[in-house]
Amino acid sequence: MRNIYCKTQLLIAVIVLFSTSVQAQFNLGIATSNWGGTNALYLNPANIADNRERFTIDLFSVNAGVDNNLGSINNKGGIIGAVSNGNTSNIFSYTNNNNLSVLAPYANITGPGFMISIDHRNSIAFTTGIRGVNQFNNFDRSLYQTIADPSYVASGDLNITSNKFNYTAQLWSEAGVSYGGVILDKSHHELKVGATLRYLGGIGYVGLKGNNLNAQYKSGSDSFFASNSDIEYASNLLSTNSAITNGFTNNSILSEFFGSKAGRGVGGDIGIVYDYISDPAREEYEMDGKTGLIDYSKNRYKVRLSASVVDIGSILYKSANNSNAEVYGNGYLTGTGLANNISNYTDFRNYVVSHGFRADTAHSDTRVYQPTRMLLSADYSIYKRWYVNATFIANLANRENFGNSYYNQITITPRYDSRWLSIGLPISYSMLTNNLKMGLGVRASGFFIGSDDMLALFANHQYGFNFYVGGYIPFDKFIPRDSDGDHVSNRKDMCPDEFGPWENRGCPDKGKGKEHEDASEN
Repeated sequence: MRNIYCKTQLLIAVIVLFSTSVQAQFNLGIATSNWGGTNALYLNPANIADNRERFTIDLFSVNAGVDNNLGSINNKGGIIGAVSNGNTSNIFSYTNNNNLSVLAPYANITGPGFMISIDHRNSIAFTTGIRGVNQFNNFDRSLYQTIADPSYVASGDLNITSNKFNYTAQLWSEAGVSYGGVILDKSHHELKVGATLRYLGGIGYVGLKGNNLNAQYKSGSDSFFASNSDIEYASNLLSTNSAITNGFTNNSILSEFFGSKAGRGVGGDIGIVYDYISDPAREEYEMDGKTGLIDYSKNRYKVRLSASVVDIGSILYKSANNSNAEVYGNGYLTGTGLANNISNYTDFRNYVVSHGFRADTAHSDTRVYQPTRMLLSADYSIYKRWYVNATFIANLANRENFGNSYYNQITITPRYDSRWLSIGLPISYSMLTNNLKMGLGVRASGFFIGSDDMLALFANHQYGFNFYVGGYIPFDKFIPRDSDGDHVSNRKDMCPDEFGPWENRGCPDKGKGKEHEDASEN
């Protein structure tokens, strides 16, 4: 178990550090921007309807980090190095929490992709990506340290009682198609809906969950003596020579990411957005003889309310690529014995049986669930380019299943938001750690960089860390240019440097406009 845990961490770190076509999934500092491209799509797919951009091309981005309630992070600024070499054992200073949850590390990687505004009412997007999560949920502290921390030595005998615990590490690819549409646009009110459908390709997973574990750890013997235990272990790594267990080579990276997958599934997001427009006439303009035209290159709403459910779905690993073992009863195990026998399915079964347990083992299908979440948000336009956003994220995933989940939090993000520059300051309260996080996101045109949780760079004793960076090419919406301000667009203005009415095709007098028309016809 210890070996697979470390290799899974190293795998995700390798993807984070060396991936070349990536984009993040949450980026709260800039995803709430009205010029954020497909970043807003991951908060709510309805956000792409009536957006400020005609077309975007995603180039790259990466989002990665750690989060936990096991303990605070040591070594300010040294987190990235510790994760990249696969050794997180010295990152944490353990607290006195008996039950703990750890996301270390997680990485959201997507792209390349694009978004197209068909018109102001309808938009579509295509996204691709790779994601990885390594998660312990509701683990007994001593059990976690014994399994995951090679340097851990118990100071004495321990009694371990753990119920409903779950460890799932998974790496998967995805390709999604999104649609957002305006279904109501009347005076002060605009209502938008959206949906994303994704194909999910499972590259690999390891899962351990327990309904019950009663164990005594004997100091100095590296042994667990367990009674009345009911534990299930499943993985597609015990029966395959995957790059996850063997490590990556330069030749295997592309084939693992984009080749055939060990598991397959379908997932998606759904959402709805309501905009209240306090002054519908404010962004109206006149051009080329038409009045009441709306400038869709500018934000019109005073208040925006949003609700979505994201990451619905699961990945099914078929029996041909999958192995399960349910271990129950009484017996004893050693950390060394597990480390030496866990990489081979037959050896693992023989090991637990020879140490007193009963084991039901089979090659059967296993379903690994997505980290389903609900997001509720409100965005308020304070004055001109200044906004404030509030977003609540609530877990909907069943943590008794194999799969991953995120933890509840509420985030307040004041921001400056314009076509060329956005600066957001997300301040979050985490229900996992019961403390505040602070970040900073900056977008300059299509390039962005930031963090939703960055205090660990400046101070010790923080519970998490996150960073993101990336870029895309935006093609923003605009109204026709009118250099002389006479409400006749440059491409139709016969006198582009002189003020004149539409009836004269932008010229001061009708005869002059007529001369230009005749000349252009000849």
